[in-house]
Order: sequence, then structure tokens, then C-alpha cells
Amino acid sequence: MDLSKYQALIFDMDGTLIDSMPAHVGSWEKTCEDFDIPFDADWLHSLGGMPTIKTAQAIIDKFGLDQQPQLLAETKFQHYEALSHKGDIIPVTVDLLKMHRKEKKVAVGTGCMRRHANELLNVTGLMPLLDAVVTASDVTNHKPHPETFLEAAKRVGVEPKNCVVFEDTLLGQTAALAAGMDCILITNGQISSFTTA
Repeated sequence: MDLSKYQALIFDMDGTLIDSMPAHVGSWEKTCEDFDIPFDADWLHSLGGMPTIKTAQAIIDKFGLDQQPQLLAETKFQHYEALSHKGDIIPVTVDLLKMHRKEKKVAVGTGCMRRHANELLNVTGLMPLLDAVVTASDVTNHKPHPETFLEAAKRVGVEPKNCVVFEDTLLGQTAALAAGMDCILITNGQISSFTTA
């Protein structure tokens, strides 16, 4: 893959750098069981990149529930934090990151909360390889809004047009393109498509 035209690589985290989506979706499954809510794994996976509180609201809206999103979100956090293993690195993207980090800026733009992102990036050994990390805790507008990726570009000092984003969901791809960045989609741990802004 020729990435020579880009000055910065920006990676989503869950499902792109780290195979942690099963941990998140599994935690939502347990939460749905707790509250007797229908569980739709594929739909929940498609919301990857959205902060937990917004996913909770999306569940409430989808099923017309009389429930507080904060309660659902906190229950999901409890199930997620109870997991001893939250996911392994995804070789195709981590190899690209390591290959290019000396000549390019490298950032993560994730819909994860700061505490969860820091934990995963540290336990997988990725944190020291990054120039910047932008989480759901750092922005006002979350994916599919472009703010996460625009903030990542700002923190590494690179114009958006000179950045390429790696994402695993259409939600994230929409955010990348809205930021004026090309996007490489990762599906099931492999590069599946390339879209220009």
C-alpha cells in the first residue's frame, strides 16, 4: 500500500487497531439481558465509534424504551471493565503503523472514553508509538461528525488533506470523509476498501 502522499496516519481504535469490538458488543449483550432489551449484534457493531452514552440513547430510541441512557451506559461500563481481556492487536493495521511511524505522524481518533482508550493502548503496547490520542472525552461532537479526526490532525500539526484515516465502520468512514480525509476501511482484520474525500 502506497501511503507516501500522506503526512499523518489516523487510526480508529476499536475494531481497527485492536480487536476489541467483541468485548464491547458482548458487554452490550449482557446489558440488554439485564434490562430485558432485544439484542442486535450486527446493528450494535455498526455503531462502533459512537460513545457509550450515545449508543445507550440509540438503543432506547430504536426500541422505544422508557429508560435512562446513563443507567444503560454505566451498566455496560461495569460489564466491560469486569473483562480481564478486552482484545488483541489487529496485525494488518499495527504493522502499517509501525512501518510508517518514523516518517509520519501517527494518531488515534476513537469514540472510546479516555480511561478505556488509555487502558487498551497501554496494555497492547501501542501508546508509546503514538503522537496523539483523541477520545470521546476530548471532543464535543462525536462520529459521524468529523471533530475527532480534525482534532487529531490539529494535535499532530498536519492539514486534514494530508491525513489518511483507517476505520472499521461506515460511521467512522463518514466522519473521515467529512473531515476532508481519505479513508481506508478495515473489515474483519483486513483492508477492504479505499475512499477519497
